[in-house]
Amino acid sequence: MIPVEEALARILGALPVLPAESVALPAAHGRVLAEAVAARRTHPPVAVSAMDGWAVRAEDVAEVPAVLRRIGESQAGGSFPGTVGRMEAVRIFTGAPVPAGADCIVLQEDAAAEGDQVMVREGAAAGTFIRPAGLDFRAGETLLTAGRRLRPADIGLAAAMNHPWLTVRRRPRIALLATGDELVRPGEPVGENQIISSNSLGLAALIAAEGGEAIDLGIAQDNRASLLALAAGARGADLLVTLGGASVGDHDLVQKVLGEEGLDLDFWRIAMRPGKPLMFGHIGGIPLLGLPGNPVSSLVCGLVFLRPAIHRLLGLATGPASAAMARLGRALPANDQRQDYLRATLEGKDGGERVATPFTKQDSSMLSRLSAAGCLVIRPPHAPAAAQGERVAILEL
Repeated sequence: MIPVEEALARILGALPVLPAESVALPAAHGRVLAEAVAARRTHPPVAVSAMDGWAVRAEDVAEVPAVLRRIGESQAGGSFPGTVGRMEAVRIFTGAPVPAGADCIVLQEDAAAEGDQVMVREGAAAGTFIRPAGLDFRAGETLLTAGRRLRPADIGLAAAMNHPWLTVRRRPRIALLATGDELVRPGEPVGENQIISSNSLGLAALIAAEGGEAIDLGIAQDNRASLLALAAGARGADLLVTLGGASVGDHDLVQKVLGEEGLDLDFWRIAMRPGKPLMFGHIGGIPLLGLPGNPVSSLVCGLVFLRPAIHRLLGLATGPASAAMARLGRALPANDQRQDYLRATLEGKDGGERVATPFTKQDSSMLSRLSAAGCLVIRPPHAPAAAQGERVAILEL
């Protein structure tokens, strides 16, 4: 068995960063930028008003009340063509260009207009409520860097920079192949000795959440012909993920059958619980990640290995999932030689650290425990017994 860190490093080292493609801005949310994005224009392009009110000269309202003469109006999408002179005022609205000669904005509630006269009751210093040109950004300034996963605010910023298209990494195409005569899809008739296949759907959700595209190849029966027929559907995928059959039992056919078809196996079996029978290799030029068949083992390995693999394909920073810290809600015994990932509740604590309490039952078939968990408590190999209240590393879910 090899350590978790070594297994992850070997997987990531074998995966390329995917090529780029251009997408329309509305389709870019959640995608990963492949090229930096620079502003095509200055924003705001000219000095504009931050409030509704009156554009005036600060020196004319240094002493109030002051009576000014109204000479025009400036609104968003238009402008006042003249110049504000001594004791003059221009009605202005939020976002409208500040007219030449004016150097501050008097709030509309601080003045009253009657005819062409404006009575200013509260003055304003120079620069008050004026957004200078380029306050947000200037043309040519790089504001979004390559390798960034685009959030809603980033989409808005790219639009303001006048970019209708963005260059992003292609979504990883990840083929999922479940194996086992005992499996049926949700909603299908269930035989006496069969169970519902849940791994493919759970991992497909993980793949979609991380920015990939899941390709469900179906469920291969425990025979050579079925396994090869469905595995052929992985052609063109960036990664093939098999579910179950990775061990060396009489009915674990993935290694045996694919090995006969040219599977170049890098490793199998890692010092991890749940998830010991994990394998990685290449077949037909496609990376293959073989995950265990137990539902919890499959999803935990998905979090620890598949998620970083997707990040690698997308050009994101990769490595072991960053661990937070929490206080143990109950004592734990010493660990053995396998790195343990314990499902646990995670609760906040007023004025202190969060508390992670591992469930007493950690069987790898218990999906309900994973669904109820807020984190995984990470126990390194040969970790000594831990007392309640001791700080431990956690992987947040």
